[in-house]
Amino acid sequence: MYSTPTLATRFTRNTRVLRAEQPLGEDQMRAAAPSIFAEGKHASRSERYTYIPTIEVLRGLRREGFEPFMVAQGASRVEGKAEYTKHMIRMRHAGQVQTRPEANEIILINSHDGASSYQMLAGMFRFVCCNGLVVGKVVEDIRIPHKGNVQGEVIEGAFRVLDEFEAAQASAEGMKALTLEPEEQGAFATAALALRFGERSEGQPPVPISAEQLIVARRPEDQGRSLWSTFQRVQENVMRGGQVGRSAQGRRLHTRPVGSIDRGVSLNRALWVLAEEMRRIRAAG
Repeated sequence: MYSTPTLATRFTRNTRVLRAEQPLGEDQMRAAAPSIFAEGKHASRSERYTYIPTIEVLRGLRREGFEPFMVAQGASRVEGKAEYTKHMIRMRHAGQVQTRPEANEIILINSHDGASSYQMLAGMFRFVCCNGLVVGKVVEDIRIPHKGNVQGEVIEGAFRVLDEFEAAQASAEGMKALTLEPEEQGAFATAALALRFGERSEGQPPVPISAEQLIVARRPEDQGRSLWSTFQRVQENVMRGGQVGRSAQGRRLHTRPVGSIDRGVSLNRALWVLAEEMRRIRAAG
């Protein structure tokens, strides 16, 4: 069933995100993330900087069966940079058989102002909660600098990521098969809390919420004791925020969604690495 695309603020109050159940059209993407359609590089870039036309790369990937289901664009405080700033696209390949509760996705990140190289990451999308995961170290990242013949390299890289999803799925299945004791769930949430808010040494104010709050399920489908279900609950609570807590001054607050595109990707993948490491330790024991 088709649903209307939703424009939301998932990364920061100034980051625009568009998601849909059906592939996004170019007009929809242009409204949410105009920097995807930038016609050149920002004036601050030198002659050595090769402009990578994101939309042309995307059109090339579409001809190869990849379709975009989510786009995001960060904000810029520098006047005139908004049309060139960092953007992200999450794509799925038409060859996937959608019988699983998750879909494999290729995450594309680019900018036209020198903020990043062209990056391709492996991701998974959970239909039940509309969460976009970022696979940790199971699948190698691909980074393509802004120089040379980049469009062919990007398309080739997309297929390389696609070919490696079997390892990511095996990792996820291993997490689903592993049952955690309550104290192990608490340990996972405590480590995630440190990733989200930073380590706190003696004398520093405590984090605004407890680890137990990160384990709370937002829907019946996420209940359970497996490492995978624990990971999903913690990941969603960390990324989306909304938990009631206390500031360092004791004021009541609600935690915010995770900040920038960069922070969202790095934290999301760190949580996957944490889950994979817990799975590895349990398997070794």
